[in-house]
Amino acid sequence: MPKSLKIYIFLLVLILVGIIIIDANKKTPIDWRPSYSLREKIPFGLYVFDQESKSFFNPQKIKKFGETPYEFFDQYYDVDDSTYTVSGTFLHIDNSCTIDDTSVDELLYFVSHGNNAFLSATSFPEKLADSLHFETAQSNSFLDSIQFKTERNHKTNQFYFNKGVNDAYFYEIDSTTTTVLGTQSNSKGITQTNFVRIPYKNGAFYLHLQPVAFTNYYLLKENAQYTQEVLGYIAPNETIYWNVNQYENQNLSESPLRYILSKPALRWAWYLSLISLLFFMIFNAKRRQRIIPIKEPLKNTTVDFTKTIGNLYYQEKDHQNIAEKKIVFLLEKIRNEYYIDTFNLDETFINRLHQKTGNDKTDIENVVRLIKKIRNQSQTTEKELINFNELLEKLNL
Repeated sequence: MPKSLKIYIFLLVLILVGIIIIDANKKTPIDWRPSYSLREKIPFGLYVFDQESKSFFNPQKIKKFGETPYEFFDQYYDVDDSTYTVSGTFLHIDNSCTIDDTSVDELLYFVSHGNNAFLSATSFPEKLADSLHFETAQSNSFLDSIQFKTERNHKTNQFYFNKGVNDAYFYEIDSTTTTVLGTQSNSKGITQTNFVRIPYKNGAFYLHLQPVAFTNYYLLKENAQYTQEVLGYIAPNETIYWNVNQYENQNLSESPLRYILSKPALRWAWYLSLISLLFFMIFNAKRRQRIIPIKEPLKNTTVDFTKTIGNLYYQEKDHQNIAEKKIVFLLEKIRNEYYIDTFNLDETFINRLHQKTGNDKTDIENVVRLIKKIRNQSQTTEKELINFNELLEKLNL
């Protein structure tokens, strides 16, 4: 290995080590993404809520599932009795509720059978809003610290939120059936509804517009009591069916890569390693491939030989010999390709050749006439040879 190459490699390794040391000692910035992930410990993740869920839902049982509500509840529907074999409360907490329309229909049907649904998100599907007769809106007045209250303890307990809150509120509700369970107020005294209960046939929907209350940041800031009060509206004897991200389902918790994939830096390092290994395999295999020698195909010299012989005859002005060879070649081709007898070049021969080739009958007659003339003479002129060749090219035989 050349000395210069060793120096370059050493400098490259030195730079990489320096980058690693600097990056390791650099203060990690706070990740304020609203991930609402059960596995992430960032401020707006749900790791603390997931760990403390048993205390929040005591004595209820919790069952997590990663499928859509339609895929999950449809398997528990008894077609014969038109009932569900399970009962309880559907739970969904996320930055935005992106449940598909088919799952909304399934959820409405599940609730209509005497069950409940608790959804906390900044927005809800349009189909759900139309079915429950409510409408949400955005308010620009909630830009500072917001005070949350529940109707259960609205005089005694006040909870303040200042990061990650949204300005959504229930703009329109059916006051004859909808019950207001919670409100939000800003420093100017503007109060708006953010938590309601909407009955639906034999069950009810609990809709909450501030999912940030369930995140790590506020549960660790002694706001857990507000979360308990919000969840306290769920009946204590019901099973909780918690709809989580499909990649956060319990089935994935046994994966040996779960920790690596849960950290953005480690996850990208893992992906880059796989990509680098793939490139190494591709280029290394290409470099080690045995060189395949190029074999030139055998050159067909028949045409060149024919041209040489033809030029020789033409230079010797042996026009008769050339014409006779053309006749022999023509008749041989007619016999092999068109299966026509060439012993008698009569009217029958002309008609059959005309039918099989589609050439003009007059041209064929001229060729036959010239063949007979050449055969009956001992010398052929250059003009006659050229004329004969032009007729053959016209027939394209």
